[in-house]
Amino acid sequence: MQLFIGFGGLNMMIPRFFDDLGQYLAPGKVLVIFGARQVGKTTLVRNFLRRSLLKFRFDSGDDIRIQELFAAGRLDRLQEYAQGFDLVVLDEAQRVPGIGLGLKMIVDAMPGLQVIATGSSSFDLAGQVGEPLTGRKRTLNLFPVAQLELATMHNRFDLRGRLDEYLIFGGYPEVVAAQGRDEKIRLLNEIASSYLLKDVLALNNIRNSRSIFDLLRLLALQVGSEVSLTELGTQVGISYKTVDRYIDILEKSFILMRLPGLGRNPRTDLRKKNKYYFMDTGIRNALISNFNPTDLRADCGQLWENFLCVERMKLLSYTGRHANMYFWRTNQGSEIDLVEEAGGGFAGFEFKWGVKGRSRPRDWTEFAPNGSWTVVNRDNYLDFVLETSLFTPPGQRAR
Repeated sequence: MQLFIGFGGLNMMIPRFFDDLGQYLAPGKVLVIFGARQVGKTTLVRNFLRRSLLKFRFDSGDDIRIQELFAAGRLDRLQEYAQGFDLVVLDEAQRVPGIGLGLKMIVDAMPGLQVIATGSSSFDLAGQVGEPLTGRKRTLNLFPVAQLELATMHNRFDLRGRLDEYLIFGGYPEVVAAQGRDEKIRLLNEIASSYLLKDVLALNNIRNSRSIFDLLRLLALQVGSEVSLTELGTQVGISYKTVDRYIDILEKSFILMRLPGLGRNPRTDLRKKNKYYFMDTGIRNALISNFNPTDLRADCGQLWENFLCVERMKLLSYTGRHANMYFWRTNQGSEIDLVEEAGGGFAGFEFKWGVKGRSRPRDWTEFAPNGSWTVVNRDNYLDFVLETSLFTPPGQRAR
């Protein structure tokens, strides 16, 4: 069964991977759904509730009464709140003080109750629910719309035909559903300024908004390159520690994805520099105010690398395949854009916007004699972002 979501009265419907939340629910457990603002968490839950036969209550973490209820931590009041319902849903739960302990008290006292909590900041919500709900929760991560999800409504010919659109405008559901270039740009600018970044500033008591905006713009221009936190701090005018803190917050707020380097010794020689990609290419383009089509851009290689890394991450996350993701570079200049390590084997991927790619690096053969190596370009990219079985590291059996 598929879930279809409509936006703004438009006829376009967008399928999401977690179509039936019922299969993830269990009595006495809390289902925690993480994801950035505007990524579709609330719509996902509301569509599930619309079809469900469960008796439920739905509340927002912005409701002052809910905040006061959980902050007080009184079991008798919490039981009164949940009494008579099969399912309790708390949207944007990271805004509720004491949410983790409060939910623990409820599910312990009412073992037949099912609970859903959504949050747009894993930094805040995970910290609150982590220890109190140990053994009492299941976590799902919801990302901007993935190619895997779009493949249920478009065939490969149409996906390929819309590639430029996905690279430029990304995968936020409302943006995907919007009609017209101008409307997509307006929505992306609004999401970037009014939702994502303001949430980051407000939730983490960051007063210097200019610094974090400048940092994001620099990272947007350095997609695909190794990043020095010291150099970033110098350019922005803040300390190394502040840069490190800001980036950690941006990762946990689902704006950035970090890709660490893999050294000659995979256990002990991880390189200190990382690469950073944006969880949505549309947000990246909004930050640098560049919505030009690919044939008018000088950064197609960067955009392509960002798109492929993030789409691959979504695929692995949604399908439950576990693989460590790295980039690989030697002192002699050999480089592989993405390395997946699983089951003791390595799979290397070279991303090329053009059709032709270079030959397999000799250093890679020495580093991983049994490792695979594949050039991913516009001819075969759909295999890479839609099917885990086609690129399975040696040592791990495909699912």
